[in-house]
Amino acid sequence: MVEMVGGHMPLARNIAVVVTLLAGARLQAADPEVQVDFNRDIRPILSTHCFQCHGPDAGKRQGELRLDTRDGAMAPRKGHRTIVAGRPGDSELFRRITAESADERMPPEEAKKPLTKSQVELISRWIKQGAKWKEHWAWITPSRPALPSPPDYLDFVRTPVDRFLLERHYAEGLIPSSPANRVTLVRRAFLDLLGLPPTPEQVDAFVNDARPGAWKRLVDRLLTSPHYGERMAIYWLDVVRYADSNGYHSDEARQIAPYRDYVIKSFNNNLRFDRFVTEQLAGDLLPKADATQKVASGFNMLLQTTSEGGAQAKEYLAKYSADRVRNTSSIFLGVTLGCAQCHDHKYDPFTMSDFYRFGSFFADIKERGVGNPPSYPVRVGPIDESLKAVETRIASLQKALVTTTPELTAAQAKWETTAEAEARQSVSLSPWSMIGPFPAANFEEAHAKAFPPEKEVDLEKAYDGLKWIAAAKFVDGKPHTLAGQNCATYLFRTITTKQPRKLVVSLGSDDSIKLWLNGSVSFEKKILRGVAPDQDKATLDLVAGENRLLMKVANGGGGYGFFFRTLQSSLPAPVLAALKLPAAKRNAAQKKTIADHYRQIAPALKPVRDKLAAAGKQKAELEKQLPRTLMTVSVKPRPIRILPRGNWMDDSGPVVTPGVPGFLPALEVGDRRANRLDLARWIVRKDNPLTARAFVNRLWKLYFGRGLTAPLDDLGAQGTRPVHPELLDWLAVEFIESGWNVKHMVRLIVNSGAYRQNSLVGASLRERDPYNQLLARQSRFRLDAEIVRDNALAVSGLLVTRVGGPSVKPYQPAGYWRHMNFPARTWKSSAGKSVYRRGLYTWWQRMFLHPSLLAFDAPSREECTVERPRSNTPQQALVLLNDPTYVEAAAALAERIIDSKSDGFSGRLAWAFRRVLSRQPRPEEARVLKSVFDRHLADYKADPASAGRALSAGRLKPPQKATAEAVAERAAWMSLARILLNLHETINRS
Repeated sequence: MVEMVGGHMPLARNIAVVVTLLAGARLQAADPEVQVDFNRDIRPILSTHCFQCHGPDAGKRQGELRLDTRDGAMAPRKGHRTIVAGRPGDSELFRRITAESADERMPPEEAKKPLTKSQVELISRWIKQGAKWKEHWAWITPSRPALPSPPDYLDFVRTPVDRFLLERHYAEGLIPSSPANRVTLVRRAFLDLLGLPPTPEQVDAFVNDARPGAWKRLVDRLLTSPHYGERMAIYWLDVVRYADSNGYHSDEARQIAPYRDYVIKSFNNNLRFDRFVTEQLAGDLLPKADATQKVASGFNMLLQTTSEGGAQAKEYLAKYSADRVRNTSSIFLGVTLGCAQCHDHKYDPFTMSDFYRFGSFFADIKERGVGNPPSYPVRVGPIDESLKAVETRIASLQKALVTTTPELTAAQAKWETTAEAEARQSVSLSPWSMIGPFPAANFEEAHAKAFPPEKEVDLEKAYDGLKWIAAAKFVDGKPHTLAGQNCATYLFRTITTKQPRKLVVSLGSDDSIKLWLNGSVSFEKKILRGVAPDQDKATLDLVAGENRLLMKVANGGGGYGFFFRTLQSSLPAPVLAALKLPAAKRNAAQKKTIADHYRQIAPALKPVRDKLAAAGKQKAELEKQLPRTLMTVSVKPRPIRILPRGNWMDDSGPVVTPGVPGFLPALEVGDRRANRLDLARWIVRKDNPLTARAFVNRLWKLYFGRGLTAPLDDLGAQGTRPVHPELLDWLAVEFIESGWNVKHMVRLIVNSGAYRQNSLVGASLRERDPYNQLLARQSRFRLDAEIVRDNALAVSGLLVTRVGGPSVKPYQPAGYWRHMNFPARTWKSSAGKSVYRRGLYTWWQRMFLHPSLLAFDAPSREECTVERPRSNTPQQALVLLNDPTYVEAAAALAERIIDSKSDGFSGRLAWAFRRVLSRQPRPEEARVLKSVFDRHLADYKADPASAGRALSAGRLKPPQKATAEAVAERAAWMSLARILLNLHETINRS
């Protein structure tokens, strides 16, 4: 038993125990009979060299032999057994991989995947040791492994994470690297958690915090920053393929920014990950779904869409379905289900049926095969708060408008006396009846030909197969649309008056119009035009009693419609009808109609009406400002069938219903059809072996540069076995049991001793573990494209840190969009300081991604991207030197350097280093930079015009009243600032 002092092992005893453990590790590593592990050692060999012909794909399987399942590999065969536990010599598998004859040897030569001697030896040892088979690790629901208890090494263990790593270090003959210094740690934490550099003041605050728990306090502060959500969103938007354009053919703009705000807010508020998943996949299906959940459902619409005229709708609906299967399975499950679109998966137990059943979950999404999806207004954020305030004011004013007072009652009674007299003089109009359209050879015939209604109007009779229909929907005073081309339509109504009178009517038509009153033509106009209100006026001579009005509207081509209203009274028809009745005979509804109308004209209520109109106008203006976004709208599911070979034109495959891969935990929904909400809940079920593993593996990648298993989007047989499998499972279970708490997992990782290690690597450790899989040190890697930009803007003082909102367009080379057509577009940089917003908000044009982002490996987001490549190219240095954003940042930084009031060149250089790199310059760096500064200062003094041009990058200008010498000095400091912004140390996280 090891004695502990104050919770830690005494240093001497600590070192002695570690030396003993390392010696044991070296002896174990040298043991030739070390146990062969199937998942670690054998499955990768079979997956790479055998599964293509002897794996899950029944269509391509050779010799009816399966090597991806235990039953298939161990089953007796004619005259032999593929694998005989304990006896390689009796195992057909071993005989065939060691056969001398090329005709018998496996894999065959044409496969071009020969086994190495060490691989053959591993298979032999595995069979000798009993050929113990294991299910693929990722298909097994993780269980929490026991925490190891290795002796601590120099206070390395800070969270449970470190126990797993330290035990592995000892087993591998390694020890952890020492902790990084506090300056490095605070920069690492800021860049990893916020995507922004710390200020010198923030660095000093941490470096000088001598109280216990300084690191944890720093981490907690950063996790409460609104910029934490932005940093997490940069990664999540890659994963879900967020973009501001639709992709494909013309790559048209789309409105989706509120979804990005939802992601930022979700991470900042630490929304449970299971809820985060559910709202995105099925927010629209949640009971009483609110605006935020509907915004989240825009996730389903993030795929590429087309509006190309020649595209086939059926083909693109098949593409959209396949896209959702491929990307959704990768995003949440970390598997390559997309490989089963045309055949069963070659390496994993996914079938074509699994692929199309998964796609059937999304068959209810309302969309068109050709034509981009619509956007919807979103009531969230500050505008929503303003709208609620206006709506409260409108409700208060409307209440005031309907409140009855004695004065108002008396005024209404007086008005009614006059209005009743006017009503008695008015006419009554029946609702319209309509018949048509009657076809004609052309417009001339449509207008001139006397179709049957011109000879008689009998609403009970049919003419040429057409019948009169009631058309009460044609309300007077509004333009109405009719159907048909080169045709005529007739409308009929009665007009009743107590005494003969003239009635003026206002007309509009598309195209010509003709009126008959009591059988005689009263108005005719032959014209080709579009309909609009009040295009013509006609006077009708009414007789006492009932008058019969027939109206004909003839159309040539294009639009078709009419407009009609009487000019007899300013009173609406329902009010006129109510006023014609004696007051004692009016019912409650008629009384209300009169009272409501009076309140709209009462002089005493004019101030209230004016305020109400102003509030209504304000509401309308606010509604115009509402952001719009794509959302999922659920409709009746369309049928989804298996497409043989993925061919969208082949309808011979069976129709399938929603379902999950058969080898994973079952989805139980009884007899009803499963939907997206069921899928979301299945994805985040505790017994789903994939979701938690996939997410914590990617979370680990954010803070160590690579995941615990790779690639991040394939936990299947073609992926690598985790280097630290117990740690991955422990993290997955911890994630679930914490309530899917993302910030809890971030704390666990970032507070660990492993995270705080130095990233400097000695020659022996580099040779032993070049890719840092054993994690005996931290990793150093280049910042993501957006963070490279944010870093430059932050240290220059230009960065606008407002969170959320629409995408912005920073500087971009002229003509970069010249090949983007349908329609042709030009890039226009955003106004004001919007060009200085974080890179997260840069307009993401899939086909023409901003070249600065592209140079630093940002993806186009046409597909799910769980890990960006990290290149090191000359173009990146050129971007940092010449892109207007970085040149302007250097000019702004130079201005800050000079305004810092630091003493002399050395003082200013020290200020700049502290601002950009959080440290002091080394003597050799100061000498080199002083030489550069002096040379550039001399050049700019000799050529003042070039100094002015250099300082005019972007929207900055040199000081108006500065002397030529001051401008030259500022330009020389700008040269040094450009160098600092281009340093490897500046754009890398250590």
